[in-house]
Amino acid sequence: MDQFIAKLPKAELHLHLEGSFEPELMFAIARRNKVEIPYRSAEEVRAAYRFANLQDFLDIYYAGASVLLAEEDFFDLTRAYLKRAAADNVRHVEVFFDPQTHTDRGVPFKTVADGIWRALCEGEKEFGITAKLILSFLRHLPEESAFATLKQAEPYLDRFAAVGLDSSEVGHPPAKFARVFAAAREAGLKLVAHAGEEGPPEYVWEALDVLKIDRIDHGNRSLEDPRLVERIVKDGLTLTVCPLSNLKLCVVKDLKQHPIKRMLDLGLRATVNSDDPAFFGGYVGANFEAIAAALPLTREDLRTLAANSFAGSFLSDAEKSAHIAAVRAAV
Repeated sequence: MDQFIAKLPKAELHLHLEGSFEPELMFAIARRNKVEIPYRSAEEVRAAYRFANLQDFLDIYYAGASVLLAEEDFFDLTRAYLKRAAADNVRHVEVFFDPQTHTDRGVPFKTVADGIWRALCEGEKEFGITAKLILSFLRHLPEESAFATLKQAEPYLDRFAAVGLDSSEVGHPPAKFARVFAAAREAGLKLVAHAGEEGPPEYVWEALDVLKIDRIDHGNRSLEDPRLVERIVKDGLTLTVCPLSNLKLCVVKDLKQHPIKRMLDLGLRATVNSDDPAFFGGYVGANFEAIAAALPLTREDLRTLAANSFAGSFLSDAEKSAHIAAVRAAV
């Protein structure tokens, strides 16, 4: 089954670039930038990647991002992810980055955007991976901060496919960002949002009805509301599901209880993604392998998950069709 998975062309639609920061690279960049971190080796950094809940993870995540200072740092981070994704036969990625994590530390928006963009452009030539970039707002910050970030992004809007919403979900409902999402829509950007990971089904409803999103990131708790499931199926929306992340953050206690098989059976367009792979123990291939080992997924289910990843992307219809044909022909 692992060989079958390896042959499937895939897209990844839910990946935080800062969450792909492997300890070895973090340690190397910290030394290069002469940034003091409380670790003496990459092994100690890896040992620190232990947490019990979403907030503990976010605390480590933001601390690690503090070593990223120069354009070359963001280039190296992005290129390292693309190289790893290519090993999993990923053909297209739509990646998040969190500008506020960096601009709030005094790193210019241009430094972050230029480093990531250069790596994505070179990565298409080097690895054959097409890419789209999603600017994510941090939901634990006020909407005014998101507006300021959108203003900073204006000179670079042609580089972005969408805006997103991530960070601490509970206590920060989607409606908090209604105005800035409306402004992003008016600027011609697609809209996505994390909803229904830790937050209740009501957050998913808000994301749909208030933010008017084009894709749901996570969405696990949507299954608690049959009417919501009917709505998502009717609207043909994609869920960017992250199995190993769900396990690590105790969204599910055991992968044998993971809802992705049920999602498929209900007609939901579920996809498999790695979220923050350096922290959660696996890139997209490992996520496929983990659910295939834990759940009664058929090969046709796995094909469907791979095809869904292209169908739910922001590629053109012609590009989607070509990739989906490649999935069907690959095995």
